[in-house]
Amino acid sequence: MRGEAVAVDFGVTPFDGLPLPSRVTICEVGPRDGLQNESTVLPVEVKAEFVDRLVDAGHTVVETTSMVHPKWVPQLADAEDLLRMVVPAPGVRYPVLVPNERGLDRALDLGVRDIAVFGSVTETFARRNLNRGVDESLEMFAPVVARARDAGIGVRGYLSMVFGDPWEGPVPTRDVVAVATRMMALGCTELSLGDTIGVATPGRVEDVLDALVASGIGIDALAVHFHDTYGQALSNALTALRRGVTRFDTSAGGLGGCPYAGSATGNLATEDLLWQLHGLGVETGVDLHRMVDTSIWLAGRLGRPSPSRTVTAFAG
Repeated sequence: MRGEAVAVDFGVTPFDGLPLPSRVTICEVGPRDGLQNESTVLPVEVKAEFVDRLVDAGHTVVETTSMVHPKWVPQLADAEDLLRMVVPAPGVRYPVLVPNERGLDRALDLGVRDIAVFGSVTETFARRNLNRGVDESLEMFAPVVARARDAGIGVRGYLSMVFGDPWEGPVPTRDVVAVATRMMALGCTELSLGDTIGVATPGRVEDVLDALVASGIGIDALAVHFHDTYGQALSNALTALRRGVTRFDTSAGGLGGCPYAGSATGNLATEDLLWQLHGLGVETGVDLHRMVDTSIWLAGRLGRPSPSRTVTAFAG
């Protein structure tokens, strides 16, 4: 999915003089990225119902769980049980995060058809999150991606610390391009750009996207993953949309953060992005009201209100 061509259908009435894609795909990351940072560990039956509710709301990509060792992410220790409980719906992808070949083996044994690997632009976060540097991480991913592609499995590459790192500060765009192109060269079928600590601003988003496209990565292969630490997630999402991005990672009710980056707050709430996109006439295939109901239901099981402004507005 590399190259200069931009395969995007700009079919929506222009906004501010710039046309928008007519339809986007939302990757719902609540069950994995959302729940991994919650202090409350939900029963596996509740997680399975959560996944089913998301699919019922219209999601076609639901990041389900992670094969990371329970020692590091105890909230997802029931990954294998969950995957056995979830009955895949036709046309729906259920990506599972795998850290290494052992994780891939476990995923393959359970019939997983989409995986994700999680890399970092910065050395410090790579060592804190993966216990190895950037080069070593990419070496670890290489056989995972190759084996998955040989098995006909889609591979989503996550690239964290794209805009800023709590230990290293602002991240140069040239560093993002260097690691991103290497991850795509491994064979990833898409690349999700992570604003892990929520420091991105629209200008930086434009700069990074333009640089990646100039490097030969098609805009159609890129997804964006924003956190809302400084309240910029929706603005950043709109900026990416206007640049032609059609893949957005969001989390039901704004769940999530990163257990290895203490300054990271919740992900961009699915409902907040839906409210914006639907208001712009951009199709998502996801029912906003069902998502609100799901996030209210989940908040009750987590014992705290949803941080999503849209969920709060509807609930009030």
